[in-house]
Amino acid sequence: MKILVADDDPISQGVLVAALRDLHQVVTARDGEEALSVLAAEAPDLVLLDVMMPGLDGVEVLRRMRRDPALADTPVIFVTAVDSSEGEELGLELGAVDYITKPVNLKLAKLRIRNQLELRRQHQVIREQNEALARQNEEILASMARVKRLEGIIAICMYCKKIRAEDSSWQRLERYFREHSDALFSHGVCPECAVERLKEIDE
Repeated sequence: MKILVADDDPISQGVLVAALRDLHQVVTARDGEEALSVLAAEAPDLVLLDVMMPGLDGVEVLRRMRRDPALADTPVIFVTAVDSSEGEELGLELGAVDYITKPVNLKLAKLRIRNQLELRRQHQVIREQNEALARQNEEILASMARVKRLEGIIAICMYCKKIRAEDSSWQRLERYFREHSDALFSHGVCPECAVERLKEIDE
């Protein structure tokens, strides 16, 4: 899966990239504006977002992500040198899924990243299943609309080929289909009937 590491400190960024690139595709950004551009272009599955960056900081980047429908559900883990309960609370209130402090404990960070990516996979599977069910329901409804009331066995007279309607009256097949479905008749003539009609004309 794809991870964006957004951090203005090249050393901190390099440590995370080196720890993750063997298992994941990693893209990077050095400030908030670049992070938003990479988000739009790469659509990563997870963002490791430094809080303190020049220009747009991580807090503002996350705010903008949550306002963008295309990015609103992308999980974000804040990475920061500010180790305080107030900072952690702010990040979680804004919608961050986790909070990692610097210097990063790589073992714990990789476990947290793994857990968030697994949740992301599960959400994607559920969304795909829901979309497949929605398509199936649409297909079923379309099929039901096509057949409408033509369900079960239709009683047809073996002699005149009229069809029995729900009120037990007998109607011509064409009339019944016209009244009970959207089917259209072309009024074509099959070869056998054409031969019979020609015989009648010759007589």
